[in-house]
Amino acid sequence: MNAIFPIFILLLLGSLLKHFGITNKIFLKTADKLVYFIFFPAMLFWKIGSSAPDKGVSVDLCAASILAVVIVYLLSLLFIRWFHIPGFQAGSFSQACYRFNTYIGMAIVMTTLGESGIRYFGILIGFAIPIINVLAVGTLIWHSNKKKSLGQNIMYLLKALIFNPLILGCVAGIVFSRFQLSFAVFIDNTFRLMTSVTMPLALISIGGSLTLAGLKQNIKLSFLAAGLKLLILPVIGCLLLKSFFITGVPFKAGMIFFALPTSTAIYVLSAQLDSDTQMASAAIMLSTLLSFVSLSAVLLI
Repeated sequence: MNAIFPIFILLLLGSLLKHFGITNKIFLKTADKLVYFIFFPAMLFWKIGSSAPDKGVSVDLCAASILAVVIVYLLSLLFIRWFHIPGFQAGSFSQACYRFNTYIGMAIVMTTLGESGIRYFGILIGFAIPIINVLAVGTLIWHSNKKKSLGQNIMYLLKALIFNPLILGCVAGIVFSRFQLSFAVFIDNTFRLMTSVTMPLALISIGGSLTLAGLKQNIKLSFLAAGLKLLILPVIGCLLLKSFFITGVPFKAGMIFFALPTSTAIYVLSAQLDSDTQMASAAIMLSTLLSFVSLSAVLLI
């Protein structure tokens, strides 16, 4: 409760502010851009860059975590065939099974693991985001009715990877850390002041974007996706972390990563690549609500 309750209160606050007209779509869109392009990358660079390099633990953590994600991704493709999920919904469904909400993850890591956990989680998402983008975009393109040329698809994928500010922030932080440099006090204080707004603004923005639209019509697929994301992925992830002999803070960061709700970005990507946005919206809402259970279980264990 100490770790998760504040997160969900801010999500609820974001929803209530939108409901009573204190915030609107324009504000939420602007807030999301500020967090995504400025505040969150700055926080990742600062937190990773100011921490001491580890002795290969991050590599094992990333390898185990990405392998778990790939396994669940393959399971999502099998489920698409087994349950005869139509192509229009297939890409949105697959994404909902393995994509993770970065902001909620970082907020929980900050409240439970502190500075030591932020480095491991930051490096993990820096490696995971490119792989997940390749899987998500590839699946959406494969099932899309609007077929583009190979060159167009490759360019879209490269843009999603090369210009992703979260990846850039993580890479810059790792490089800075490797050189064992340190931030001057006034720079350190600037980053601290800048990034203090990141998590509250991100969570309020997510809360304001959550909607019940399409949940009734997509309840079965949403539950199926949530089961893979919040139950199967943490179990597979836990086994892989154990097999890689990962313990302590890296293990905890990895388990939080596995238990996170699906990313709100699946809605945007589904809209851009002609997949079912109603299904994406329903999956986001249900996964966020049920993640209270998965995250609680992981933190208790």
